Amino acid sequence: MTCKQYLTFAANGVGYPVEKDLPVTPEADEPRHLESGVINLYPDITYQTIGGFGGAMTDTASYLLSTLKPEERKKAMDLLFTDKGNNLNIIRVPVDSCDYSLEEYQAVEDPIADPEFKTFDMTRNFRYILPALKEAISLCKRPVSVLLSPWSPPAQWKTPPARPKNDASVYGGVQESIDYTKPQRNHGGSLKPEYYGSWAKYLVKLVEAYLHEGIPVTMLSLQNESIAATNWDSCVWTAEEQKTFLRDHLYPEMEKADLAGKVGLYIWDHNKERVLEWTRDVLDETTRPMVAGVAFHWYSGDHFEAVKMTAEQYPGLKLLFSECCPLHQPGRAGFFGMPTSKTPETVEQEDAVAYAHDIIGNLNAGMENWIDWNFCVDKDGGPRHVPYGFAAGMIVNEDGTFRTNLIFDYIGHFSRYIQPGAKRMGFSRCDQHVEVTAAVNPDGSIAVVALNQENEDRAYAFRINGQVIRTHMPARTISTFVIE
Repeated sequence: MTCKQYLTFAANGVGYPVEKDLPVTPEADEPRHLESGVINLYPDITYQTIGGFGGAMTDTASYLLSTLKPEERKKAMDLLFTDKGNNLNIIRVPVDSCDYSLEEYQAVEDPIADPEFKTFDMTRNFRYILPALKEAISLCKRPVSVLLSPWSPPAQWKTPPARPKNDASVYGGVQESIDYTKPQRNHGGSLKPEYYGSWAKYLVKLVEAYLHEGIPVTMLSLQNESIAATNWDSCVWTAEEQKTFLRDHLYPEMEKADLAGKVGLYIWDHNKERVLEWTRDVLDETTRPMVAGVAFHWYSGDHFEAVKMTAEQYPGLKLLFSECCPLHQPGRAGFFGMPTSKTPETVEQEDAVAYAHDIIGNLNAGMENWIDWNFCVDKDGGPRHVPYGFAAGMIVNEDGTFRTNLIFDYIGHFSRYIQPGAKRMGFSRCDQHVEVTAAVNPDGSIAVVALNQENEDRAYAFRINGQVIRTHMPARTISTFVIE
């Protein structure tokens, strides 16, 4: 048995990797029973299968990648999708425009005038996204899965916006002037029931367009942020409405197109605090076979217990983490551009720790796949067709270069070493000072990720199959231990 530790220190906002071999000794050679400071590892006790890690190829992200100098683009794509970097293999793609699009667009300009979609045109959807997707797929040696998510149906099919009831701490208190009499892609509004069937046909047509281009679409969520009326592309649903749409319209259209069972349908795709309730409200004996999984975001807090209860109550339902990002511009902690006294380096350290904490908590609760928000943004967290912006793990500079930050490094502690097809495994720890998750890879190796976000160094001994591995986890670091 061998063990290698991959450790990331942070200083001035920069991650410094350290790699070292750790000695493995028989527990029988210990002078006394090893009882204190122990983390037990149980590779024979396994839980969910982990499909992989990834991010979103939005209009914004794919556009920014196209602005890089050729040698910089090659480097950036390698860092994202190969073993030279984070080895990401799951990609989320918005269908039609979202907040991270350069402008609003939809594949049929006026579906009222064209109910048969004779003018259906994917040119704008594909402009930046399709070349980036094809390049990513060509680079990735791991199996790639693509999730398509809609932000809004065509505006003409929707009701006018209602006054938003969103939590300002999640979505911000900034609302531009809204015309509450006119249907639009932005500010919510709901899909009129008479267009449920048309929207189902539209979504199937979008899926088929990507499949026709050789994109491995394996997942489709019914709606991004199902109850959010945001100042960007959005559509508000109740659980009962989404259930009706799924049961009576979308799933039958998927069956007609021979996509049922090949492209899994995911409900919710919103924050974790309601993941269990929404699942309960949508799934029954009729709809359960139609749904592959439930997707969720992180913006309302941990709620790892809700994720775990959903896994326990619905065995076989796939748990997909589909979006997260820091709610501030790169290097600036204030929400929606508000001032802050924190340094950019402090902000990026806090962001990275939050990512690791959430990934560990979700994996331990039963999550199978994890997807970040934008693969990259610019220095202001954009560009996008609405004001402000948010951070990401890769920042594209105005001169055609880019940088990665600690978020990127911390994601890599999971995505580089936990292989697709790995199974989360059992462990027990002696205290709460470090956060831990562990998985058995298909090749038999074991990956243990440990986050020490405290200000004190910690030392532990891994116990595994009669062997002992003594570890040192410095303050404010993340480590991945690979045991062969």
